[in-house]
This record gives sequence, structure tokens and C-alpha cells, in this order.
Amino acid sequence: MLTREEAVEFGLSFPDTYPDTPFRDTSWQLVRYKGNKKVFLWIYERDGFLNLNVKTDPDKAWFWRNVYSSVKPGYHLNKEHWNTIILDGSVPEKDIRTMIAESYQLISDSPSKRIYEAVKKIPYGHVATYSQIAALAGDRKMARAVGNALHKNPDPAGIPCFRVVNAKGELAGEFAFGGAGKQAILLEAEGIEVKDGRVDLARFQWRMEPEEKNTEADREKRKL
Repeated sequence: MLTREEAVEFGLSFPDTYPDTPFRDTSWQLVRYKGNKKVFLWIYERDGFLNLNVKTDPDKAWFWRNVYSSVKPGYHLNKEHWNTIILDGSVPEKDIRTMIAESYQLISDSPSKRIYEAVKKIPYGHVATYSQIAALAGDRKMARAVGNALHKNPDPAGIPCFRVVNAKGELAGEFAFGGAGKQAILLEAEGIEVKDGRVDLARFQWRMEPEEKNTEADREKRKL
């Protein structure tokens, strides 16, 4: 990867990304993540070489700098969290791609994104509790954050937040997307019985498959 075109093309190969040239100096090109509009790849020329700025975990930042002399602290950015890759031919393409991919992962990851992805997994005709979604999203302690995220659901048609209930199976008093009674209507349309504003969890709660439980456990282990 030695050309601007190759760098831009690879940056745009990641899901939900788009190019940007916000500066008067159009030689600076950025690639952003649509979910939060944050930049994960900066492309510009300096001292006769094409440079890439990529976000990095602080521990990884030092690793890459120690391995390659052409990986420097981020130019014009926080030097603890960003690296600059000088494309002088000394850094193998596979490692350049790895560093860009790591940058994308850091920028695109967020609790809300993980919550929405977890909610998408709830099967038709089933419900899940806030704490169950929190655990699947990586932190069983953020059940309240689940409620906040679902209240701001950016895609109610694609993220079925109506399938999420509290630990007693109770529905939201004022469902954010349709008002009182709408959540019950949506659940009943899937064959889920709602009685006195509550779903029988013994009958309708989503029972995660073993591989899903393993994923949740793996996330918990990584925090230790």
C-alpha cells in the first residue's frame, strides 16, 4: 500500500464508512465511520511521503513504534492514542492493513452499538430483559444504559426494542416509539401474550444458544 488511492479504497472497504475532505487543504483526506462520524483514517502528504494517521490502543501504539521506525506518534493528534504510518516502503502492507483495521474497530465500537446488535438477535416471538441484553453487549451492569440506548433507537424498524422488557416481564409504561399500548400491540402481533402489562418470561423469554452464552462469558473474562 503506497498510493493514496489504495489507502482510501481500503478505508472505505469497512462497513458504514465514507470519505471526507473538510479542510481547505484538499490533500488531506479522511475516512469516517457513519455511526458517530468519527475519523479512523487520516491520509496526507508530508516530507515527500504519504502518511496515515490511525487510532490505536496506547499499549499497541508503543508496540508498533518499536517494531517499525516509520511508525511515529500521531502527527497533530493525541500521541498516546494515535500513530502516524509513513508509507516509505518499510512497513509491510499486511501490518498497515492491520493498523487501519484496529483503528476502525476502536472508532466504531461503542456500548450503544453493541446494545443494538444484541437486540437484533432476539428471535421473533420472544423477549429479553434489559440485564440479559446488557450482558450480551459485554457488561451486565449497564442495564440502565440499555434502556437509554433503546429510548434513542435510530432504527426502530430494524432494531426490535419492543422485544425488551424488565426483569419481571413488564412492558415500558410509555413506549418511546408509539406511546402507551404500542409495545403490547407489537408483541401480540408476534404471538406473545401480554396480560396486565406483563409478559410471562417462563414462556416467552429468549433462551440464548450455548455459543451466545460463551461469547458473553468471553467478554466478561477479558475485563479481568
